[in-house]
Amino acid sequence: MFKKFSIADKLLFIAAILSLIYSEILFFQGEESAATFIGLWVPSILAFGIYLKLINKSKND
Repeated sequence: MFKKFSIADKLLFIAAILSLIYSEILFFQGEESAATFIGLWVPSILAFGIYLKLINKSKND
């Protein structure tokens, strides 16, 4: 399954997971506003990855 993903896809996925984990750590330490800010990065990172996939797909067509 992971053979379909490029290195950039894997790095963006890891970045999203790490930001989610860091956000949860901050939340449970009582830094709710910082945790919310970091937590908003997750969909942004994933959306950027989708954008890159679409750009590469349109170049190959």
